[in-house]
Amino acid sequence: MDEIDVPPFFICPISLEIMKDPVTLSTGITYDRESIEKWLFSGKNTTCPVTKQVIADCELTPNHTLRRLLQSWCMLNASLGIERIPTPKPPISKAQIVKLLIDAKSPQQQIKCLDTLKSIAAENATNKRCMESSGAVEFLASIVCNYDPTATEESLDYEFDSIKPIDEALSILYSLQLSEASLKNLMGKNGDLILSLTRVMQRGSYESRAYAVLLLKSMAEIADPMQLINFRPQLFIELVQVLHDQISKQASKATLQLLVSICPWGRNKIKAAEAGVVPVLIDLLLDSSSERRACEMILTVLDAVCGCAEGRSELLKHGAGLAIVSKKILRVSQVASERAVRILLSIAKFCATSKVLQEMQQLGVVAKLCLVLQLDCGSKTKEKAREVLKLHARVWKNSPCMPTNLISSYPA
Repeated sequence: MDEIDVPPFFICPISLEIMKDPVTLSTGITYDRESIEKWLFSGKNTTCPVTKQVIADCELTPNHTLRRLLQSWCMLNASLGIERIPTPKPPISKAQIVKLLIDAKSPQQQIKCLDTLKSIAAENATNKRCMESSGAVEFLASIVCNYDPTATEESLDYEFDSIKPIDEALSILYSLQLSEASLKNLMGKNGDLILSLTRVMQRGSYESRAYAVLLLKSMAEIADPMQLINFRPQLFIELVQVLHDQISKQASKATLQLLVSICPWGRNKIKAAEAGVVPVLIDLLLDSSSERRACEMILTVLDAVCGCAEGRSELLKHGAGLAIVSKKILRVSQVASERAVRILLSIAKFCATSKVLQEMQQLGVVAKLCLVLQLDCGSKTKEKAREVLKLHARVWKNSPCMPTNLISSYPA
């Protein structure tokens, strides 16, 4: 390739490689389809990479003339090792998708339709956007909303016909990487879809439960706070169960991200505490294999849930609660340290019985907080650590359990 003079207009401005499927944007610039789709849809950019103009219409027009020139040039240079570029398969049309959805009336036709939609979505991002604008999202959501968990207990035949569509529908919905507009539309369905996703998490297969959480996470990220406060207690029970079952790393991560998003709103922290999230989170912290980001999210959720009496009570009830939270300070990251100190501040403010204060002293929590004041771990973390220590200075400062080398660090 170094010895071949490649015409510059054959080169994609993004990948800087010879184009295989040239398409033109509304700005008049031609790119290779794979590169510009990745830029627009996966990267969620809204400007032309070359002109920097805002793209109002993301339609990609095949540049047939340039493709034919490319193919001719490849054939002329075949002796130099240049492979011929095959004629790309044309993207699916909106009319084809609509017809496919209309024809899917019986359960058997629905399964066939889902298989076809899965294949179409896997081809390229343009197909995904076409599916989204042709009613496929609503079709897939209706399959999820019609999911009947009791069917799995009544007949194996029904299970074969009913559970497979729910698995496929959720898988396709997730793979579409839905736009904000579609996610808002799903979120606004009077809670029907969220209730259905809760049922899926309760009785569905491991795969369906994982996809349900991933879809819920995407929906929650664009939701209005008023929508988040209406989540039912059963949803929190199922989220906790997904965490407990450790279906997959991706599902656990999505569940933690979802809890981080929704716990601060309304009574959600109470619902989460009553669903049993605290002991499950503590057990996850006790697992030494927890990654840095996962540990940060676990402590963030614990911090939110400890904002209510129910959450604090559950933390203190767990034999390793205070110990593991304290242990994570200065061992994971600044974010984790700050969250852990915030949790200890909530305990020190609202649960400061003599028994709790004594336990904090014996477990080394007080000594750890003094150490925080000595080290560079962020001004917010130091400020909260100082506040905890000042709250109960009478009890802790002159205690025989207090390490002598840390007494000088104790705030006045």
